[in-house]
Amino acid sequence: MLRTFDTPRRLPSEIDLALLWSTLILLLIGMVMVYSASMATAEAARGTGHQPAYYLVRHAIFLIIGLLAAAVAFQVPMASWQQWSPWLFVGGCLLLALVLIPGVGREVNGAQRWLPLGIVNLQPSELMKLCAVLYAADYTVRKMPHMHDLKKAFLPMACAMVTVGVLLLKEPDFGAFVVIISVAFSILFLGGMRARLFVVLIVVLAAAFAALIILSPYRRDRIFGFMDPWADAFGRGYQLSHALIAFGRGELFGVGLGASVEKLFYLPEAHTDFLLAVIAEELGFVGVLAIIVLFGLLVQRAFAIGRQAVALERLYSALVAQGIGVWIGVQGFINMGVNTGLLPTKGLTLPLMSFGGSGILANCVAVAVLLRIDWENRQLMRGAKV
Repeated sequence: MLRTFDTPRRLPSEIDLALLWSTLILLLIGMVMVYSASMATAEAARGTGHQPAYYLVRHAIFLIIGLLAAAVAFQVPMASWQQWSPWLFVGGCLLLALVLIPGVGREVNGAQRWLPLGIVNLQPSELMKLCAVLYAADYTVRKMPHMHDLKKAFLPMACAMVTVGVLLLKEPDFGAFVVIISVAFSILFLGGMRARLFVVLIVVLAAAFAALIILSPYRRDRIFGFMDPWADAFGRGYQLSHALIAFGRGELFGVGLGASVEKLFYLPEAHTDFLLAVIAEELGFVGVLAIIVLFGLLVQRAFAIGRQAVALERLYSALVAQGIGVWIGVQGFINMGVNTGLLPTKGLTLPLMSFGGSGILANCVAVAVLLRIDWENRQLMRGAKV
């Protein structure tokens, strides 16, 4: 007679493990690659005390702060985020205005984007991305009965985005402006905006972006450098040409961790905007493909969590989850496009990976909000109250 053994059932997870692990792996790889990309620069610079681990230590501190902030953010119910979202948006706008005041904001390489806070600098545009997601989701929920009305649904949000855009372009931070606009109007579309109105909006935004490029000499130079970086490889095409050289040297499996040549004072901002080029050179096509898969998984889980929230009739949570997915997806795509020569050069970092305290903080809190939405979804499916 065969005996049957009752094996204990595995309890369902409290959170989305695929989302959690993909985020943690990206953070870990990012920390390793920031150290590799910045080692030579840090050792040679007087401002870093000639310490090779200067950027690694700061990045690790930022990462710890970001994870602690994420742990706190995870404890906040989505109902509280919705209640605070208009005030967070107003606070973000005030910070963007504050950074433009002479003597208050800090200017680096012609851009005034940072608020000095003692030993660290705060970049309000990074925090504004999260504030824009929360506010756009709350706005869409409140305006849901009027989503087909141009005057009641679209124009107020357009005015808010124009205000943010003016402040960002004064810094200037065109890349952050593109991301925030993409996130805000994507949430409106996901919330039920008419397709015809959305197409008109896309055409208007494309015309506005084209005008901004045409009227700005340095943006025009970036476009010309992007179209043919080898025509002026030591001038306006310098960054892109060296990024492409890094990709070419990496081939399939890379030259090995730490063996990059382009990071040795050839590739500017190797530990921030062009971190992916260093990854391509040292880890090759396989390494870049792994990064793309991890980002794809993260975005897919964000939209899956959003769909589950819709099924549970939690529209605000659904729009926040999908808005965060759009944010990370668009910013990651732009950064990868810039590194590979598919898009003109923009000052956008690779989410969760590039060096930068404000970016790491905002990204960690955003993922924590995603995990909170997923946790609340699971609690509701089990019959509990949140």
